[in-house]
Amino acid sequence: MATDKLLTVSLVAADRVVWEGEATMVIARTTEGDVGILPNHAPLLSLMVDGVVDIRTPQGETWVAAVDAGFLSVADNRVSILSEHAEMSHEIDLEKARHDLERALAAGEDNGSATEAVRKAEARIRAVEKAS
Repeated sequence: MATDKLLTVSLVAADRVVWEGEATMVIARTTEGDVGILPNHAPLLSLMVDGVVDIRTPQGETWVAAVDAGFLSVADNRVSILSEHAEMSHEIDLEKARHDLERALAAGEDNGSATEAVRKAEARIRAVEKAS
């Protein structure tokens, strides 16, 4: 596949590079909604919300990650996803994520930090379910 038909993707958390490689498409959730990035996409800088990032490789693989809020940058077929915390679906303990969700829901919706914990736990669960 010609290089102008591929994206170079870096998914970076505060403490590590989570995933790096070539892709044919990236889907991420921004404050404006879901965005799909294909090769030769117009330059873009956007805020991301807690959610799932879907990366499709030239080999037909799909890599799914749960990410916290962060930034998405697209320029010259390079996609940079920067998040304080991100983890690939295969790294997530589904039972722990479900337990975290139950605990956050029990803390109450009026509590701002509980609401944030609910969003993060839901994103982790969605990442595992989407990858299955």
